[in-house]
Amino acid sequence: MATLAEIRAKLKAAESKGSDGNRTGGDNSIYPFWNLKEGDEASLRFLPDGNANNTFFWVERAMIKLPFAGIKGESESKQITVQVPCVEMYGEGNTCPILSEVRAWFKDPALEDMGRKYWKKRSYIFQGFVVEDGLAEKETPANPIRRFIIGPQIFTSIRAALVDPELEDLPTDYVHGIDYRMKKGSKGGYADYSTSTWSRRERPLNDTEQAAIKTHGLFNLSDFLPKKPTDVELKVMKEMFEASVDGEAYDMERWGQYFKPAGMSQNTGDPQKTSTPRAAPAPAVSHDEDDAPAPVAKATPASAPAADASGGDNRAQDILAMIRNRQKQ
Repeated sequence: MATLAEIRAKLKAAESKGSDGNRTGGDNSIYPFWNLKEGDEASLRFLPDGNANNTFFWVERAMIKLPFAGIKGESESKQITVQVPCVEMYGEGNTCPILSEVRAWFKDPALEDMGRKYWKKRSYIFQGFVVEDGLAEKETPANPIRRFIIGPQIFTSIRAALVDPELEDLPTDYVHGIDYRMKKGSKGGYADYSTSTWSRRERPLNDTEQAAIKTHGLFNLSDFLPKKPTDVELKVMKEMFEASVDGEAYDMERWGQYFKPAGMSQNTGDPQKTSTPRAAPAPAVSHDEDDAPAPVAKATPASAPAADASGGDNRAQDILAMIRNRQKQ
């Protein structure tokens, strides 16, 4: 288990660098705190990672959402989204083929919104006990060690305590640790957890909790990350990204073997096959981007097209034209 000093040192180093036994998830081991009602709260106790080589008591997951204009061959198909892993989550030396291209878009104010749409979305996987269940779950798993999928807003609150010099022990310490109170509110029509806080009083794990750790052991959190893409899958990801930007529909025959929307079960695919691109309106920018490059000054460049009253199709074509012109330069 890493010490608090080691965690602080690694967090500080990461900040200075800039922005730039396997268990399955088929049960209810993930605690769905997002189902809390507004004003309700739950108390959690985080535990260390079962992987002793992990400095932190969480692992970071980074995914990229690729929107498509429906499914090829389905005339009434609605827009769908396919998630693919950003390989930067697997450590230094891993280059994401999608972000390598998208990063350059943030240098042009006219492409910035497009860049944010394709930027990686971070979340963090923790484990621990549900000390006070604000959901009043009717059924709980036999193993009381649950997993928590934490978003950027809550993670900021968790991280703030770790860099506080007044914190003397790790929150995950079995004797001197502290609980985390997850409080759900609302802001601007979205769930808001900004009032979530660490307990001010340490609490040793009780006999039941310590017995659970001895009986079940700790999860190796990296087991719950998406598998690292192969070279072939990286090629498919890049091809899907380009098709998404070009406004194509999702092609199950080409990509279904590798990446597909939730709920689809077909497992055939030939990444070498091609399809005819077709234009589609650019979907709205996602609200959950959290670590995209800082926005540039909002000056309208000379090459930026004026707004077109004819609809989203022309705007999408204008954006694509700017992207392609940039690639040729």
